[in-house]
Amino acid sequence: MVALILLVVITLVGLAAVRGTIMQQKMASNLYDREVGFQSAEAAMRTATALITSNPGLAARNCQAGGVVCMANPFTDPGLPAGSIKDVATGTATGQFTASSVARGQPQYVVENMGNWHDPNSNTGFNQTANSAQYGAQGTSTTAIYYRVTARSGDPATVGDRAVVTLQAMIKQG
Repeated sequence: MVALILLVVITLVGLAAVRGTIMQQKMASNLYDREVGFQSAEAAMRTATALITSNPGLAARNCQAGGVVCMANPFTDPGLPAGSIKDVATGTATGQFTASSVARGQPQYVVENMGNWHDPNSNTGFNQTANSAQYGAQGTSTTAIYYRVTARSGDPATVGDRAVVTLQAMIKQG
């Protein structure tokens, strides 16, 4: 009788260990899937960033224009102009930012023109001497065009149950 009870206890301990191992394997698989998704989204982000400087017409819309509403996630925006979602294809203009062979779908990006804003790197006249401020010497203040790039690792409709990672960054032209 004691041997049967010990056998049941050992079996329960073994089943708990198997369950823990399976859970850890699922967690490792999900982490790997998310890392592959992150790298795909990063490739889309870098591709868009590299293409903005040479192709400002890549922007889907001007978000600073009156009457234009730009949602935080343009992929879910029903008002996004057709053809605004770009895929990162193999052999793009940059050549080095391509989709990974282990990625489930093609990385995508959307570029939006956020308008002209003050360039924080330009001289605004601060840190000048008191004399220069009294005599009207002022620093120059310039503006720069800023773009918002939103990238994702793949279209959720095509990647199935794989992780979809979305990244967003503000890029200054020039």
